[in-house]
Amino acid sequence: MKIEGEAQLVKIFIDESDQWHGKPLYTAIVHRCREMGLAGATVTRGIEGYGAHSRIHTARILRISEDLPIKIEIVDIPERINQLLPVLDEMVLEGLITIEDVHVVKYTHDAKRRT
Repeated sequence: MKIEGEAQLVKIFIDESDQWHGKPLYTAIVHRCREMGLAGATVTRGIEGYGAHSRIHTARILRISEDLPIKIEIVDIPERINQLLPVLDEMVLEGLITIEDVHVVKYTHDAKRRT
C-alpha cells in the first residue's frame, strides 16, 4: 500500500484499563484496524494525564498505576477513516476521539524486504 497526499489522523485517548470483550481496548482497536485494512495504528502509553473525570493517572514511583493514559493514532485516507468511525463509536465507551487533516509525505514499504 502506498499513501501520499491528503489523509486523516485519528487520535483516540482512553485509559489503559479499558476493555473490549475481555482484552485491552487498545489491542482490540489495533487488531480491528488491521482487519479493516487501514494503513497502520500506533499505541502510546502516557506517563501522566487526566480526562473527563479529572482523575490524574500517573506513572510516578510513589503512585504506581496500571491505569495510565493511552493514545492510539491511526492515519489513512478519508474514505477508510470514515468506515472506521462507526466501529470506534461502538468500541470506545468512554474517552476522546479526534480527527485532523494531515498531509502524508511518504508511506510505503518495500515488499522485497519482507521476510
